[in-house]
Amino acid sequence: MRSRVFIKTTAALLTVLGLGVTSFASAQSPTPIKFQLDWRFEGPAAFFLAPVAKGYFKDVKLDVTVDAGNGSGGAVTRVAQGTYDMGFADLAALMEFHANNPDAPNKPVAVMMVYNNTPASVMALKKSGIKTPADLSGKKLGAPVFDAGRKAFPIFAKANGITGVTWVAMDPALRETMLAKGDLDAITGFTFTSLLNLEARGVKAEDVTILQYPDYGVKLYGNAIIVSPKFLKENPDAVKAFLVAFTKAAKEVVANPVEGISYVKARDGIINVPLEERRLKLAIDTVINSADARREGFGKINDARLSLMASQVSDAFATKTRVDRNAIWNDRFLPSDAVLNAVLPAAKASKK
Repeated sequence: MRSRVFIKTTAALLTVLGLGVTSFASAQSPTPIKFQLDWRFEGPAAFFLAPVAKGYFKDVKLDVTVDAGNGSGGAVTRVAQGTYDMGFADLAALMEFHANNPDAPNKPVAVMMVYNNTPASVMALKKSGIKTPADLSGKKLGAPVFDAGRKAFPIFAKANGITGVTWVAMDPALRETMLAKGDLDAITGFTFTSLLNLEARGVKAEDVTILQYPDYGVKLYGNAIIVSPKFLKENPDAVKAFLVAFTKAAKEVVANPVEGISYVKARDGIINVPLEERRLKLAIDTVINSADARREGFGKINDARLSLMASQVSDAFATKTRVDRNAIWNDRFLPSDAVLNAVLPAAKASKK
């Protein structure tokens, strides 16, 4: 009898110890996630560097590595190839990849909208006489061939009756320089990138005409968090945890951009802090805390708007197949409405 009791007691003890070891191992083994940004470590990168620096990813058992990128197209491709598990990319670039690679086995999917509006705009020097989209007809525009604004320009042109535009291609570093020198009539680019780059080349902000796509009938979505479907299937809880931690940090970055830039500075010590603070604030004001974002909710999309964008991208980008809006978006991993709705402050009342 005593031997049977001893055996049972020992077995129970081993089970408890075994569970303890398993729990300890689990606690010590966070899920690794390789994350690809769309661009360099500039102001908006604060949204992803802050949760790393503040330990928010670590708190939800994630080991997140954030790397700089060289364009949304590259971010989409690297996630599709499995080089990265998740990334940050322009939704139009994601749509283009899907429609041009219908047989690709691992097409990334967007799981959270961050830039509710596209940051794309047309910029011209005021001395050129360009004041409205109609003034662009017959003009010479410049941008890299992969620039989101250039690729979506046919949508902007159709919405505003623009015709006869001539395009000049160049490396990204030369775009603002060529406009400042007068080699171009206008350029396309992300507002918070090109405007500040023009200032760095001696052009005052008040001397620049900015035609933001959302202000002229082009309601394209901007950048979203994307994830490999393989990683999503194998690690659904990790994706949910990532979005929760990211959202927590996003609320703090929106409320305190200056603090947010400190995390970018810690990652890239040579950044121009005042410049990147302005870039981050401009991004928040124009594409993150926008009227559309407050209306639809941070992180979310509007079905009708997404469907329209899918059709517009199919036409403007001349894709091999039509974009399937159902294949590029999955909102089942988003945090609760209460958590998402707390990210953006209420719109300031206008003074009468």
